This record gives sequence, structure tokens and C-alpha cells, in this order.
Amino acid sequence: MPDAKPPAPGRYIDLMVDFSFKKIFGTEPNRDLLISFLNEVFRGRKHIVDLVYNKNEHHGDLKEEGIAVFDLLCTGDKGERFLIEIQRARQGYFKERALFYTSRLISEQAPKGKRSEWAYNITEVYFVALLEDFTLDNTPTDSYFHNIGLCNTKTGEIFYDKLGYTYIELSKFVKGEPELVTDLDKWLHVLKNMKQFDKIPTYLRKPIFEKLFSIAEYTNLTKEEKTMYDSSLKYKWDNKNVLDYAVQEAEAKGIEKGIEKGIEKGEYQKALDIARELKYEGLAFEFIAKTTKLSIEEIEKL
Repeated sequence: MPDAKPPAPGRYIDLMVDFSFKKIFGTEPNRDLLISFLNEVFRGRKHIVDLVYNKNEHHGDLKEEGIAVFDLLCTGDKGERFLIEIQRARQGYFKERALFYTSRLISEQAPKGKRSEWAYNITEVYFVALLEDFTLDNTPTDSYFHNIGLCNTKTGEIFYDKLGYTYIELSKFVKGEPELVTDLDKWLHVLKNMKQFDKIPTYLRKPIFEKLFSIAEYTNLTKEEKTMYDSSLKYKWDNKNVLDYAVQEAEAKGIEKGIEKGIEKGEYQKALDIARELKYEGLAFEFIAKTTKLSIEEIEKL
């Protein structure tokens, strides 16, 4: 295997793991951080004054439709729905999943039995994806920020402006300190590099980032939070290690199927191991399911 031991936590937590992302951006005391980030993402198009957090599990009208589990969902002060997802590794049908999620948020707006009175007055829905270790297909190598919407393919004129998809490819964001001109530059720089800092840099000395660094300090976590973070970090490392190993095996043997098999077998076993540890620690099954991507039923059987 490429690496034998997972990395030890640094002074600051890795913002691109599930626990960290939700603690920093998905809790009520920190909603000013999410508002600041989203305002930079939508600069020139929207200005968010306030927001509320929504449940992240959405059921379909029929039992067979299953549950859509979002990373983070919130509603802006004008009724807009913002769905924020982090994606660390390439996933099949990722674009289709984004379409499915936003479609679920649109379809559930229809009131039961009063559709004619409602007259399809759909509120705005926006999908924001932070991509860590993979890039979208057919995008320029020097372009990391993508705003996608419905438009006339011939003229480029916007056809419908209440549905949008923003994809940010962090692996392509390579700006150094002198190039961090906008606050969006600084946000992306922090998201990508927070785990490597040993103190807050001078060029990030402003209240919103000072609060971020204070919350993200590992020693400021409670004992339970440290357990949750360590498990999330280990899960992220395990996934990357399995993927790296599968790629090496495939390259050595010249078999592309080696990648798929390595991921499928290795990820599932690692997920089971992590779930056992979290269950032993007494953590909620819902958190374990979200962290490991296992079902509640699988966790109950462990």
C-alpha cells in the first residue's frame, strides 16, 4: 500500500472532511462564516444577509424513491435554497447526482393538492460543489471556477436564472500569497491549505478569517469532537490510500478494472472498520452512516 499510517492531526483541522466542513459551515453559531463564503461565491449575482439551516435528509413522495442525503442545505433571506456539497474523489454520475438533488428541492416545493393556486412559483435553487482531488471532464486546465445555468446555446443568453450550479475545482486553484486578490481567493486558499498552517498568516488577518482559525484549532475541539474528527480524517485517508493502491495495481498490471475492484473492495472494508470504531465510541448511527456511507441497517448489524 502507498502509505502505512494516517497523518497525525495538525494545529488546524482539515476543512475538507465531513466533520470539519459541517462544524465550520453547518452550525448556527458559525453561520456568518457560511454567509461570507457564499457571498464571495455569488459576488455580483446575489447578496445574502441571513440564512437558516435545513434538514439534510429529503424523502421522495414514494417510499421507493429513497432518501436524498445532502452535505449541507440552507435557505437564504429571500427564500433561495443553497445546497453545498464537498466531493473529495471522482464519483460516477456526479453531474447527474447534482441534477437529481436540485430536482428534488424543486419538486418538493409543490403544495399537495393546491398546485393550481401555487402556479409554479418556484423559489431559486443553487448547487455549490467543492471538488478536492478530481476535476470535471472537458474543462480548461487553468479554469477552476465554473458557473453553470440554463441558457440559449446559440446566443449564450440566460434562459432561466433561478437554477444554478457552481463547481469549484480546488486542485486547479494554485494561487500563492501575492495572487490572493479577492476574498474568494482567500477562502479557497484556506479551504485547500488550512491543515498545513501552524498559525494564521498576516494576509488573512481580518475578523471573519480570525474566527475561522480560532474555531478550526484542533486543541479547541471537545473530546467527542476530536474523536469524530479523527475518524473522519482516517476515513478520508483510507479512501485515498485505497484509490492510490488501486491505481498503482492497475498501472502495474495494465488492467483498468483493477481500479474499480480495489476501490469497491477496499472502501467497503475500511468503512466497516471505521463504523465499528464509531459504534464502540457510542456515536449516533446517523453520524456513522453519513461518515462511512453505510446504511443504518448495516451499522446495526455490526
